[in-house]
Amino acid sequence: MLAELLDIQFELEERGVAQWAGEEFAAANATALEGDELYRQREYEQATARYQQGLEQLQAINNGIGERVDALLAQTEEALQTGTADDVDTALALATLIEPENAALPVLAQRAANYPELLQQLATAAEAEANGDLALAQASLSQANNLDAAHLRAEAELARVTEAFTTEQFNAAMSEGYAALDSAKFKRARDRFRQAAQLRPGSSEASSALQELAGAEQSASLVQLQRDGARFEANENWQQALASYQRALGIDSNVSYASEGASRAAARAELDKQLSAVIDAPERLADIAVARDSAVLLEDARAATPQGPVLEQQIATLDKLLRLANTEVDVTLTSDGETEVIVYKVARLGKFQQQQLTLRPGTYTIRGSRNGFRDVLEKITITPDGPEGTILIACQEPIL
Repeated sequence: MLAELLDIQFELEERGVAQWAGEEFAAANATALEGDELYRQREYEQATARYQQGLEQLQAINNGIGERVDALLAQTEEALQTGTADDVDTALALATLIEPENAALPVLAQRAANYPELLQQLATAAEAEANGDLALAQASLSQANNLDAAHLRAEAELARVTEAFTTEQFNAAMSEGYAALDSAKFKRARDRFRQAAQLRPGSSEASSALQELAGAEQSASLVQLQRDGARFEANENWQQALASYQRALGIDSNVSYASEGASRAAARAELDKQLSAVIDAPERLADIAVARDSAVLLEDARAATPQGPVLEQQIATLDKLLRLANTEVDVTLTSDGETEVIVYKVARLGKFQQQQLTLRPGTYTIRGSRNGFRDVLEKITITPDGPEGTILIACQEPIL
């Protein structure tokens, strides 16, 4: 019995029992010493009773180790939440002394090592928030939370400050967005409203702001397209004016200025296109049908309003071209009296030595034929100033 008592006594001393159960341990030791004295006096039964009593006292201490360690671990946790660094170290050191093999100790030790810095981060966050610097407060609390994810205050403060910072950023983004919208800085407004929507997904305020922005952009686009259309019309750029009005109709098909402008510009663009086609290819006026149609076109151009410098120049140019095209020119053809001569689309002249014709300016094809000789084919261009050189049509190459 004494041997068992000594074993428990030694084990308790190894666990530093004097620091956490000093009075109970001293009482058990005193009981054991009484047993020693009785043993020396050969009072064996009484000595045995004392040893038994001392053993039971030591066993009670030993059996209470688990409860004591649990209490110290709880004390350590409480100190990690609301205590000082010294409180944490004291409770943790004692728990480690009693039961160094406890599985919870490594995690608590790491948290305890981070605790001083965590407290510093909390203090920094509080000061930053007091100074209105929510960004720094959030960063400090995030660092504190990283140091100890189980710290309830750090977690709660981080959630609260994050919400406050988000609200601050949201309000700032919305304010900046509306300021940009008022100044017609649509890209900046869109960026800020989208930032607000990202900060508060599903926000009705951000959604309404983006819709308002879309309406403002549409209105601004329609106003600008109306200005562009009017400017293009003033410069007689009818195709570009038409494109501006068509873009406006693509935005809103009910815009009256765009529908009226598109109708007006389309007619003038077609007129401009037809005038340019005739002016750019004046040789086509040699065709009587083309010249007749061009005369009608000229009258349409003269009736068009308003008339600017471009149209006036087109009218003057076409008028001159038509007058030149309709001015007949005397043309003299010579032949050998043996060749049958045809001027296509004009007349079959037959055989002659010399023939006088009156032709409109243009390009004509003349064919000469004679039995036993190769046919000749000539193209002549008649200008208002007359033909270029002598026009001789005669078959002179015999067929062998």
